[in-house]
Parts: sequence; C-alpha cells; structure tokens
Amino acid sequence: MTDSNSGTRATRRSVLGLLAGGAAAGATAAAARGQDAGAGVTTDTVACAEPLFSVNYTPSEREQIVQGIDAWISRAEQLRAVEKPNALAPAQVFDPRPSGAALRSQENRISGVSRDPGPLPADPVDIAYAPAWRLAAWMDAGAITSLELTDLYLDRIARHGAALECFVTVTADRARAEARARDAERRAGRVRGPLHGVPYALKDIIDVEGLPATWGASVYRDRVADETAAVARRLADAGAVMLGKSTSGAIAYGDIWFDGVTRNPFNPEEGSSGSSAGSASATAAGLCAFAIGTETLGSLVSPSHRCGTTALRPTFGRVPRTGAMALCWSLDKIGPLVRSAPDAALVLAAINGGHPGDPSSLDHGFEADFARDLSGMRVGYNPAWFEEAAEPDRAALEAARSLGVELVEFDVDELPYASLLTQLEAEAAAAFERLTLEDLDDQLRWQIPQAWPNTWRRARFASAVDLVNIDRLRRQVMTMMGERMDGLDAVIGPNFAGDMLIITNFTGHPQLAFRSGFVDQPTRTIFGQAADESGTAFSVPHATSLWAPLFEEGTILALGAAIEARLGVADVRPPQFS
Repeated sequence: MTDSNSGTRATRRSVLGLLAGGAAAGATAAAARGQDAGAGVTTDTVACAEPLFSVNYTPSEREQIVQGIDAWISRAEQLRAVEKPNALAPAQVFDPRPSGAALRSQENRISGVSRDPGPLPADPVDIAYAPAWRLAAWMDAGAITSLELTDLYLDRIARHGAALECFVTVTADRARAEARARDAERRAGRVRGPLHGVPYALKDIIDVEGLPATWGASVYRDRVADETAAVARRLADAGAVMLGKSTSGAIAYGDIWFDGVTRNPFNPEEGSSGSSAGSASATAAGLCAFAIGTETLGSLVSPSHRCGTTALRPTFGRVPRTGAMALCWSLDKIGPLVRSAPDAALVLAAINGGHPGDPSSLDHGFEADFARDLSGMRVGYNPAWFEEAAEPDRAALEAARSLGVELVEFDVDELPYASLLTQLEAEAAAAFERLTLEDLDDQLRWQIPQAWPNTWRRARFASAVDLVNIDRLRRQVMTMMGERMDGLDAVIGPNFAGDMLIITNFTGHPQLAFRSGFVDQPTRTIFGQAADESGTAFSVPHATSLWAPLFEEGTILALGAAIEARLGVADVRPPQFS
C-alpha cells in the first residue's frame, strides 16, 4: 500500500466514525484498531460527510462540531459497553391505537365454524391436507387419534422435508409424547379446545426451552433456548402438538438459512420467499396442520403469496412476542399460516392477549362469526390497483362483489412511505449491533447489498434527527389510515399494491392474505424477478389480501372464508407432494 492509499483509508474510517449515530458510531471499531478515534475527525471529515445527510455547514460551523466530537465518541463507547440482550426492549413502546380512538370491545368467541367434517378419508394424503378444524372434528368423533395424526405428519416430514428444506429441527419423540398425552386427556373427557391434539410447526425464531433455536443464522446455529415463548406455551395449553421448528430466513429475512434455502412446494426450484419460509412451505405441502410465523415487513404475507397458504397478520400487540427473537420492536408480529381462514381464527384465539414480558402487547378480545351475513358489508377498494393486477386478484374482487358487499372507493395520501423503512433498518441494526461491530455479520450466508449485513452497516449512517421525524411521519400515517378506515369493514386489494404492505405494517392494521388462484411464473428470485433465462413457467399460487380496522380480524376472516369458498382454489395441492 502507498502512503496516499493509507491516508485515504484513514479518512474513510473517520467519515464512518462521524456519520454513524451522530458522529460517534465508528469509535469503538477505530479504538479496536489502535486508533485515536477523535483525532481522526477534522473539519475536512465533516465536509466529506455532509452530502450523505444533505446538509451544508460553513467552515466555522464545522470547527464547532469538531471541538465537541471527543465527548460524543466517548458517550457512544460507554453505551456500547453496556450489555443489551435481544430481549431488552426500548423504553419507547409503539401503540397502534390512535389517541382518542374508540375501539369496539369484543368477547372471546368464535362461531359458525362447521362441525361436520364428513367421513375420514381412506387416503392419508387427504387427511394430511385437511384443514385443522376438520382434523379436530375427526378426533372429536373418534375417527383418528392425535398420535395417528402426528405419525402421519412425521412420516411426511421424513419423506419430503429434506426436499423442501422447511424444518431445521424435528422433535419426533417429544411430539409423540405430547400426542399420547392429548389422546389420554380426550379419553378422560378433557378437551382443551379446538386445537387439542392438532400437530403444528413453530418458526425457529420462537423459543422452546431446551430446544435448538438458531434464528436461521450460522452465528446462532448452536444456540439452545433457555425459556419457552408465550406463544408456544399458549399453544401447548390449547392442546396443540409441536412437530418441530420450521426454518426461518437468517435473522428473520428471506428464505436463506444457515444450512439451505427453503423451497416453494409448487416450484421447488425457487425459494419460498419471506422469512416465515419454512412455516409456509410445510403448511402448503401438508407436513403439518398449521404453522406459526412472524412478520416485520412481509414475512407472513410474502411466503403465503408464493406457497399458497392463508396467512393472518394480527393487529400489532394482539399477540405477545415474549420469548421470540426481536428484530424490530415496534413492528414485529406473530401470526398463523394455515390452509383455510377458519383455521386462522382457531389459532389466533389460542395465542391472543397481552403478556407481562412484552411491553407492546395488548389485551383485546377476539370475535369471529363465520355464519354472519356479509351483505351490506362496506369494503374499500382502489380501481387503479386492479387495472394491471393478476387475474386472481380480479377474481377475488368479483367474488367479494358477488357476496353482496358494498364496494367503496378507497385511497391513501401521497406520502414518502419508503422513508419509514429506515426505522426498521435502524431498530434491526440496534438489535444485532454486536454482529456488525465484531464482524460476525460476515458469517451470514446471504451477503448481497439488500441483505442484513450491508443494511446494518448502512443503518449506522442514519441521522437521529431523521429517525425522530420518521416516527412523526408514522404518526401522520396512523392518523390518515384511521380516517380512511372509518366507516369501512375491510379493504381488498393485491398484496403489495398501493404501499399497503408498508403502511399497514407501520400502522399495525391486520392483514389476511389468502390464495385467490394460480398464475404461470418462471422460477423467481426472492424479490420476484426471473431467476434464469430458460423461459420455463410453473403454475404457482397467487394470493390477494384483505385489511381491516384495528382488532377487527374477525371481519376479514369471515369475508376471506366466504371468498375462498367462492373461488374454490384453496384445496389444490402441489403435485410433487400429493
């Protein structure tokens, strides 16, 4: 290296040190290299940094900034020395309820779910693909036991799990023991609820004491949980039987995990997309009755869109995250991936409610009536969203119309919604700061510019002032959505149309993504582009979404179930796994 190159490298470090975290974030890394972090920050450093923040200071202003930089760096170093476990939530807690909003109180009640499952099929595959409510009814009738169901799914996991790369840990002995216990309880007349004895898969970022909990990442592949998450405890209390841990994209992003890429059962040449990848793949392929996933920004909706499951992203705070990996404290949500809308209601009822371990969790009743009269329901839609939408989206809209709902034109304000993403990136970078500062992020398999390692490094350059103003924009968006939703029972549209995925994740509104049909698509990358130039197309599922006012999941579940019935495509199975 020449002296000039060394000088350039030192200047670059100084710029990084100034930018990240308000002129301090690079200080610890610099100190680790034996540098005096403050000494490297000059007025020229400040001038170099200004374009990244679109500011312009005078020479005298730069002099004043440099004079105070040592104390700023020292504060950052002291902060970084404080141990901050992943479970430590920020003091500021996001609450999706607008000030003064009147939310309808609800009793905890589900009605209108059929109790007539019909005769038990002779073909085990037909049983494997049955919805959870039907499995429960067959067990109630004595047609099948929980142990028989559990063995059926464990056999399918053994035969198909490797091809789909959808399970990271299979707990066969534990599952059989749980199933035997549930069967004994049923024989004794004790049935815990509609999920009693129903086998399911749990996303691997949700802990169960004593079991591996890898968070999908090579850095944590040897991690073993020392507690059981509130959601897992509630499902156990409801009588559900855990088959194992489904794969998660590393640190809850994408479908690439430390030992593979989770596959779409309808086209195993492509990944299953968002980080609830294993949960969606396993459910779509009939390897479990239902699964639990999480969403920060699309990780329930996106894999359901690709794999053809039904996903319910509940209102923010409705389901506690105690014992689950935190990625973004103000956005993370836990919800079910199922094969029918009524199943989502049964699962949500089991996991609903606040918990002292999650300061963002809320207590709110949950009602769903699948026998309700849908005629006259006011459903928002945006005609522009459907002009270039896929045929299944238009079919879903027409199915809603045929149910007698009143379609009302709906729109959102023009605002810089993409700016909100910086809040997600900054919170995620804070949650996994150690990986960045200790260069452990280099161990993650996915290293493209859009992946976490680069995103976290870039987040060090976020302005604290901008983050505060992003939060203020978020408040503005919450107010806007409250006004737009007023008087509506639901909104229907393509999953990713009109910034609704970003908007409703940041406002906390619930979303139901359901299979609306099939489209011919080439093998795709995680972001939806063609992965090769072969031109070969595959018939793959397509999903459409319903959104509801806060805590009104019951409305979109009832409407979604009726639309699913009209469309008649929910029971189509992936040919390779039938």
